[in-house]
Amino acid sequence: MTSRDLERGTKNGGNSSNLPSYYVETAEKQWTSWLIPMFVVANIAVFIVVMYVNDCPKKNLGSERSCVPKFLGRFSFQPLKENPLFGPSSATLEKMGALEWNKVVRGDQGWRLITCMWLHAGVIHVLANMLSLVFIGIRLEQQFGFVRVGLIYLVSGFGGSIFSSLFIQRNISVGASGALFGLLGAMLSELLTNWTIYSNKIAALLTLVVIIAINLAVGILPHVDNFAHIGGFFTGFLLGFVLLLRPQFGWVESQHFRADAHVKSKHKAYQYMFLLAAAVLLIVGFTLGLVMLFKGKNGNDHCSWCHYLSCVPTSKWKCENR
Repeated sequence: MTSRDLERGTKNGGNSSNLPSYYVETAEKQWTSWLIPMFVVANIAVFIVVMYVNDCPKKNLGSERSCVPKFLGRFSFQPLKENPLFGPSSATLEKMGALEWNKVVRGDQGWRLITCMWLHAGVIHVLANMLSLVFIGIRLEQQFGFVRVGLIYLVSGFGGSIFSSLFIQRNISVGASGALFGLLGAMLSELLTNWTIYSNKIAALLTLVVIIAINLAVGILPHVDNFAHIGGFFTGFLLGFVLLLRPQFGWVESQHFRADAHVKSKHKAYQYMFLLAAAVLLIVGFTLGLVMLFKGKNGNDHCSWCHYLSCVPTSKWKCENR
């Protein structure tokens, strides 16, 4: 799947039987991934600090509710009835920078749009996100370097926070999911804008679309902030057209061997069109979103059905009317 597989295959005698089901033609070097591992360490470190601040035994002293497991002392988790994800209390998360509409809009605490993406609701939450980040992020960083992937991660997380704040105004929200969905969105746009260099294009596209659809479908469960997922995904999708451009098929080889006189330009016209359109949509989207947010607008007032994007009521659970 990586952008170096074809190059390795041709150098080893051109035997493509050992290659993945799809690959790209490029001679770019492979970067060493260090930023994504740092993000993983930072998220875990922040979670440990949050649990230290939470100090469940002290704050539940004399209460019938018991922290679990007790042997962890001040690092023990809130009672499972309060937080089934094995984590801190919502009050601690709010204190540490969780996304909360009222504090962002009326309390002049816009920094929460960024801090929330470094917080997690529990051990299950942080482990699921960090495993996803490792599998998705390291490969992207190896292909495109830490600057571009880091920008996509951070800006997508920010975009997810803005979109979430426009629709969820009664609850707090935490997690790196918006940034993770941004990386998934960037993978999809990278495939589309660099279409000519991929082999087995349809297989690659279908695989990625199925993965994205499954992850978005999970977001319709209660207590999952799917608005952050959607906002992060579309932010990363647009950023991919801007930041993840590759030379068209044959250009790299022609530069090395001068073997293909027909390849005159590094990029195709449609790649520049995608880049321009995505850049405009990003600027307009962020501007409109921030203006609406800090004017106190509620996205649900302008979209009566959008709450179904984050939770679909069934016979087994109900959704809060947001």
